[in-house]
Amino acid sequence: MNNFVFFPATKYVFGRGVENKVAAELSAFGMKKPLIVYGKGSVVRSGLLSRVRKSLEDAGIPYAELSGVQPNPVDSKVYEGIDIAKREGVDSVLAVGGGSAIDTAKAIAAAIPYDGDFWDFYCGKARVEKALPVGVVLTIPAAGSEGSGNTVITRLDGLHKLGMGSDVLRPRFALMNPELTMTLPPYQTAAGITDMFAHIMERYFTNTPDVEITDRVAEGVMKAIINEAPKVIADPADYNARANIMWSGTLAHNGVCSGGREEDWATHGLEHELSAVYDVTHGAGLAVMFPAWMTYAMQTNPGKIAQFARRVFDIEEADDAKAAALGIEALKKFLTSIGMPVTMRQLGIENPDTALLAGKVTENKGEEFGNYIKVNREVAEKIYNLAR
Repeated sequence: MNNFVFFPATKYVFGRGVENKVAAELSAFGMKKPLIVYGKGSVVRSGLLSRVRKSLEDAGIPYAELSGVQPNPVDSKVYEGIDIAKREGVDSVLAVGGGSAIDTAKAIAAAIPYDGDFWDFYCGKARVEKALPVGVVLTIPAAGSEGSGNTVITRLDGLHKLGMGSDVLRPRFALMNPELTMTLPPYQTAAGITDMFAHIMERYFTNTPDVEITDRVAEGVMKAIINEAPKVIADPADYNARANIMWSGTLAHNGVCSGGREEDWATHGLEHELSAVYDVTHGAGLAVMFPAWMTYAMQTNPGKIAQFARRVFDIEEADDAKAAALGIEALKKFLTSIGMPVTMRQLGIENPDTALLAGKVTENKGEEFGNYIKVNREVAEKIYNLAR
C-alpha cells in the first residue's frame, strides 16, 4: 500500500427534504451571497429552484444566477458565470443539479481569485491554490462531483475535454435528497449508475499490491450498485433503492475507494474524446469504452480483471485469462440490462473516426497515459476499434 492523504472536506446532509436547509448551510459556512448555477430547466420545472430561492430569500441571503448549463459542460458558460460573479460581487457558488452544474460551479469558483484564464488550470499551465467556497444541492447521482475536488470542462475551440482537481474545490456541503432523483428518465438514471461504477473501476484496476481494504470497499460498493440498479430502473419511486444509488455515487468518487493505490483513468480519457467529438452522454460512453479497454488490457495484464470477475460477478474460473473474459461479458450483460449501449454502433455512431479520436486523446492526455496498462496513440486506436 502506498502513502496517501485522505481529505474528506465535504459535509453531507442526506435524506428527505434536506434541500430546504440550503440557507442554513450557506450561513454555517459563512457564504453570504452565492451564485446559483443550474441547468436547462429540470430544476425549474420540478419547483426545486423556487424552493432554493425561497429558502435564501426567507433568510435574507442575496444571490445571483447562472442558468443553462448543458451536459458535457462547456467553457463559454464558465466565462459567462465568471462575468456574472464579478459583476454581482458574489462570495460563493451554489450548484443546483448534477455533475455538469457542479463542475461549472467549481470552474467559476477557481477562476474568481485567479488573474489569468481559468482554462490555465485545465491545460496544466497553473494549479488552483484558492477558490470561492462551493455548495451543492444534488439532483443527479452520477459524477460524484458533490464530494470530490475534480471538474471536467470542454473547450469549444478544438473540442478539448479536460479535467483538473484540487482539494480546495471540494464542496463545503452537499444536500442530498434521493426524492429529487425520482423524476430522472431511465436512460439518464442508467448513465449515472454507469458513471459511478466506472469511477470505482478506475481506482480498482491498479498494479499497486497489498490494497485489500480498498479492494474490498470498492467491490462492496460495486456489488451494491449491481443489486440496487435493477430496482431503481423497475421502480423509479423506490426511495431506498434511490438512496443506496445516490450514496454509492458519492462513495465512488470522494476518495473512500482510493487510499494507498495508484489509479488508472485511461478509460475516462478515452471516453472524454468520444463525448467531446460525438456529444454522447458521458455514462453511456463509459459503458462502451470500459469493456473495450478491459478487453485490450486483459491480453497483457489479466490479474486484476480476473479478480474483479470473481469477486464482483462471482465468476468461478481458476484461469485468469478465462475469468477476465467472463467478467467482461458479465459487465456487458449488466450494462445492457439497465439499458446502456456497449458498442459505438449502439450509441448511434456508425462510422467512428478512430484515428481522430486516438490523435485527440494523446494530444490531450500525453503520448502515453494510464497506469494499469500504458496507452499510446496506437493502443488507443485499437481500443476505439474494439468499441465499434
